[in-house]
Amino acid sequence: MKHHIEVTVETEYQAEQSRQGEYVFVYHICIANKGEQAAQLLSRKWLITDADGNVTEVQGDGVIGEQPVIAPQSEHRYSSFTVLRTPVGCMQGSYQMQADDGSFFEADIPMFTLAVPRLLQ
Repeated sequence: MKHHIEVTVETEYQAEQSRQGEYVFVYHICIANKGEQAAQLLSRKWLITDADGNVTEVQGDGVIGEQPVIAPQSEHRYSSFTVLRTPVGCMQGSYQMQADDGSFFEADIPMFTLAVPRLLQ
């Protein structure tokens, strides 16, 4: 059975929490289950890359302390943050999921850019 999880991301630069050499970005995630059966998000894997090419890998259970079950035709939303050493970077990754039928699958998180506003014109 084909699992259809769609992940969308919006980002915000947090100027008031940032300082030289530490750029704070909040990201808002929407995980939409467009499939026909419920799926539980078990764990996540992120690759965070700064403008100098430094890559940080982050893995862990669930998201923000939860392992949500996402019903068919519904979505789960959450927000989190990351800190970069450069004013520009990107993130991408995947969620490890388990469908109601017991099968395991990965849902890709498409690459998205983190950038201080008006830095990239």
